[in-house]
Amino acid sequence: MQTVVGIRFKKAGKVYYFDPGQLKLAENDHVIVETTRGLEFGRVVIGPREVQDADIVAPLKPVQRRATPQDEAKVRDNEAREAEAFKICQQKIQAHGLPMNLVDVEYTFDINKIIFYFTAEGRIDFRELVKDLAAVFRTRIELRQIGVRDEAKMVGGIGCCGRPLCCSTFLGDFEPVSIRMAKDQNLSLNPTKISGICGRLMCCLKYESDCYGSCCKKHAAAPAVGRDVVTEEGEGKIVAVNGAKKTASVRLKEGKMLEIPWDDVVEKEDNGK
Repeated sequence: MQTVVGIRFKKAGKVYYFDPGQLKLAENDHVIVETTRGLEFGRVVIGPREVQDADIVAPLKPVQRRATPQDEAKVRDNEAREAEAFKICQQKIQAHGLPMNLVDVEYTFDINKIIFYFTAEGRIDFRELVKDLAAVFRTRIELRQIGVRDEAKMVGGIGCCGRPLCCSTFLGDFEPVSIRMAKDQNLSLNPTKISGICGRLMCCLKYESDCYGSCCKKHAAAPAVGRDVVTEEGEGKIVAVNGAKKTASVRLKEGKMLEIPWDDVVEKEDNGK
């Protein structure tokens, strides 16, 4: 077991563990830590706690110090630099006629490197662009191609639920999402209804997937959609099942819809004959 603190470098970024050492840190404290990119400014999102050694990516680096007002001023200055670098990079992209869309620009805390994030349909030869940018900024330049989900996370927006995007507010990592999750939850398989603004399946399909999955496994003998059944109000056909509520939706011959418990489902004896 080791004592660690969890630190984020972006609002909804991944959480990394660091050794607090002798520092008495609390949640929301700003700190300076050393990473593979150099010194970085981060925020404590998980207070000191003990975790298993297996959950730590070695080597566990120490927190250098608490951030000072001068450090916070430097971060604000870097943000202003990023806005200017964004404009310059866009101009250079247009000058080179490159089919790429600039998404974001990030300065490392020590201004040792500038990272330009972009999207593109395929691979881009940006060697000449890097040379031009290096001549302007006189520092290390990195151009990083990202996917549409990462673009949505960086840019942000409002989802179909009316709330800010999950990926840009609290999701640290993207988890795999499949069409099976939508099927298990009896959702419409219309792509426009189950896709986010990034064009991929919505991350929130994952939230209740485990619950529906366990229901399906526990009740493997659930009535099948399409079966002809007999109810107290007449004969009909199962058009949907709800694993969470353990009910079946039945459409009677005259068009009326019923929702009945699984245990009350009685199949017609001549079904399928």
